[in-house]
Amino acid sequence: MYAQFFGLKQEPFSIAPDPRYLFMSERHREALAHLLYGVGGGGGFVLLTGEIGAGKTTVCRAFLEQIPKRCNVAYIFNPKLTVPELLKSVCDEFHIPYPDHGPGLTTVKDYLDPLNAFLLRTHAVGQNNVLIIDEAQNLSADVLEQLRLLTNLETSERKLLQIVLIGQPELRDMLARPELEQLAQRVIARFHLGALTESETAHYIRHRLTVAGLNRPLPFNRAARKRVHELSRGVPRRINLLCDRALLGAYAEGKAQVDTEIVDKAASEVFGKPKLAQVARSRLGLAAVGTAGLVVGALLFAALSGLWGGAGHPASGVAGAKPAALAVSASASSVMAAASAASGAASGAAVAASAAASAPTLAFLSAADLKSSFKTLVHDERDAWRELAPAWKLDLPDPDPCAAAQRQQVQCFKSGSTLALIRQLGRPGIVTLQGENEKPVYAVLVGLTNQTATLRMGGVTQTVSLVSLAQLWRGDFATFWRAPEGYRNVVADGSAGPVVDGLAARLAKLQGDPAPAPNQRFDAAMHARVFAFQLAQGLKPDGIAGPTTFMQLNRATGVDEPRLLTDPVAN
Repeated sequence: MYAQFFGLKQEPFSIAPDPRYLFMSERHREALAHLLYGVGGGGGFVLLTGEIGAGKTTVCRAFLEQIPKRCNVAYIFNPKLTVPELLKSVCDEFHIPYPDHGPGLTTVKDYLDPLNAFLLRTHAVGQNNVLIIDEAQNLSADVLEQLRLLTNLETSERKLLQIVLIGQPELRDMLARPELEQLAQRVIARFHLGALTESETAHYIRHRLTVAGLNRPLPFNRAARKRVHELSRGVPRRINLLCDRALLGAYAEGKAQVDTEIVDKAASEVFGKPKLAQVARSRLGLAAVGTAGLVVGALLFAALSGLWGGAGHPASGVAGAKPAALAVSASASSVMAAASAASGAASGAAVAASAAASAPTLAFLSAADLKSSFKTLVHDERDAWRELAPAWKLDLPDPDPCAAAQRQQVQCFKSGSTLALIRQLGRPGIVTLQGENEKPVYAVLVGLTNQTATLRMGGVTQTVSLVSLAQLWRGDFATFWRAPEGYRNVVADGSAGPVVDGLAARLAKLQGDPAPAPNQRFDAAMHARVFAFQLAQGLKPDGIAGPTTFMQLNRATGVDEPRLLTDPVAN
């Protein structure tokens, strides 16, 4: 309904677990990595728990869409089953035929025998088998014991079935019971998916809007994003419900920006007024017990965050620091006064908004200002490479900078890109901008925040808004990366040699596995490991080790490469 009004292709905050909208916070990356571990693990249980609405099912759906070809998966989403019903469901999911003697006559053994034969047969041809059970906190004790017995199906080398249990926090309590100790001892990996932080909530909102096609300033201002986090407690499903209703409310009022008033109204509709009253009471309680100093500290942090939010680089500069400090001091006095008033919660919120508004903002170049400064930009791509070179400690006297870099085991990378991928790679690089008469000009991107980009142009560093950058940037991105010795092209199925050996060794080290034997080949197993690494790193998962995969592998294994300056505070 409101999508067109905000310039979106679709509504961004559906509560359906759509993998396209999966926000890869560090917690979600680790959660997904645990599921991927289940594909190639040696059997036993993998445990993924999280609060209601934390994104467990969405992570699982993303995993299911990226299953390697040589992996069979059974997915059970309704675990309120008896032991025979569970085994029947497992056989049905794996498409295993079994004898049907009629209601009440088919026994557990009638399901176990064909299941065991299937696991042995698929193991012999190099296939893995994974059983995923969602909402596993609903499993009964006898069903959990049967699952433990299923992990007894094994060869002399490994267990034949990996079981992934996904559930709410009480699942951890269930497995801590004495009668389930044997099962608990077979949990080879466990992870609890917690709520998002305030910063992650802001990134989450921006991410979903971007996926939905947003190409204009964020419709949630800073105060509104903070309020969303407070009311949602950082739980993605609650964030979705609240933001969806807030956008609808802004649309109904004809407002292009969602403010805290709209968020509060939306919260009363989707969560009910008791939720809002609870937040107000907790704030009043803080003041009543004499902890106004904590509120003052929070205000100081908020003001400083507003002051530094756009500074991706020291060269950005800050104006009016002294007035900002005075504003914070005044805000502190207001909060102290409000703490002694009966309406302290509401007053404190108003003062906080006032303090945020009084903090000075940074001035960034507009698209027109940037274009007028093109005389400082580099018009020769080779000069741009040379301007980027010092960060890599490279000497590039050769007329061909990339050839000179390659002799120093550093390669040039050029590709059409997005800001999301550049953020993920996290390294400085060259962006191609549209100059006068459509001629390209080049700038070195050295910093990137949520709202700004810091560019180095002919030795001059300047900060521009992302909106301004988008008006002139062609989408081209280039950078250096340290290639493994002997690297010539992408590493894919059938490849062999020192590069493949090195790739196998680094992946094994990351996963805590023993060092592999020499003379490795890029086979199906390595394809799956590369695929899992790419997915966990937020790259396009294709199982092929190209430049971006090696860039992220360098980052994960501590290879010395320069980093893009970023500001973790959402501005």
